[in-house]
Amino acid sequence: MPSADGNDCPYDLYHPSIDSDPFPIYAWLRDHAPVHWSERDKHWILTRYDDVSQAAQDWETFSSTSGNLVDEIPGRAGATLGSTDPPRHDRLRALAQAAFMKKNIEHLEGPILQLADAALERIVAKGRFDFVAEYSSEITINILLKLMGLPAKDPQEIRRKVVLSISTDKSARGRNAEQIEAFGWLAKFLDTEVNERRKAPSDDLITRLAEAQIDGERLTDREIVMTSATFVMAGIESLSSFMNLFALNLHDHPEARRRIVANPALLLPAIEESLRFNTSAQRFKRTAAREWTRHGRTIKPGDTVLLAYGAANRDERKFPNAHVYDIDRKPTGHLGFGGGKHFCLGSQMARFVTDVAMRRFLSRVPEFRVATPKLDWISSSNFRSPVALPFEIG
Repeated sequence: MPSADGNDCPYDLYHPSIDSDPFPIYAWLRDHAPVHWSERDKHWILTRYDDVSQAAQDWETFSSTSGNLVDEIPGRAGATLGSTDPPRHDRLRALAQAAFMKKNIEHLEGPILQLADAALERIVAKGRFDFVAEYSSEITINILLKLMGLPAKDPQEIRRKVVLSISTDKSARGRNAEQIEAFGWLAKFLDTEVNERRKAPSDDLITRLAEAQIDGERLTDREIVMTSATFVMAGIESLSSFMNLFALNLHDHPEARRRIVANPALLLPAIEESLRFNTSAQRFKRTAAREWTRHGRTIKPGDTVLLAYGAANRDERKFPNAHVYDIDRKPTGHLGFGGGKHFCLGSQMARFVTDVAMRRFLSRVPEFRVATPKLDWISSSNFRSPVALPFEIG
């Protein structure tokens, strides 16, 4: 039996298996080292549902002000929703909240369906296609650009920069120069857009941030750019990644897929189960602001802590038969969108876009299969998503 303090532990954040299949490692950690210290990388990782959920709620102990990405991007910490704590976080969140209200999202149904139908015409004609490049990203990029009022020129280049921005270099055990530069490119692109809104306001999210005030003070240009960059990264890659994983779940569980095709009302419960079973947001960082003890281990102030949402969502202590994909489950309390003050601002949008896009997709492509023996996965210390999903129809 491996020791309780994590010796002989299979966990390695920068091993490729964390991207392709982290769940066996998560199960080991939950059973043997639920509060595990990685001596090599100098961080703790929490994997049981109760611990992760409590830590996500307790921002006074687990602070985000030093950044919430495991390998933080230079200049980002403290200037985004995800990397601030109350009270500033609450005020900044309130400014952006209106853009993601249901009434502001539902008008996107028509544009989503237009994009989906155009993509499906090409897909059905080909018979073999990449779900990532030719469907999910095609929809999410263009919808996000529309919501934010960004120019639609070269959306695939924007996506390429976003993917690089959320990626890590396994060999370097962190970010490399190209990945850091990609975020710099994105920030420069958005800085130009912010300056344009200063001169010519429009009805979009960037304008709202540029004109907003907190206690009589406007947001700084850095705050607007960094917050906008976070929305772009989340809206383009996290939303696309979740749709990709949902499609993969439906491929891997054909009985569930056929039930949904026969009864589309099952689509929303299936989305909730996929958020639990296979969330793209696997791990986020916090920094301990005060001492915290669980399972005989003590986290000290200043320590880095990873909240493993993907592990917590497979905890049998919370979800019976957690390793089973069950669209009848009704997984109340899952952490697919995180928890606490930093619960995902775009959760309603993610559900809505996925529902509309996948409902249309399944109506045209009810049967499909993965056309490769092995999937490649984005290399990331935070997120999980296939690089491509080559599907064949039928």
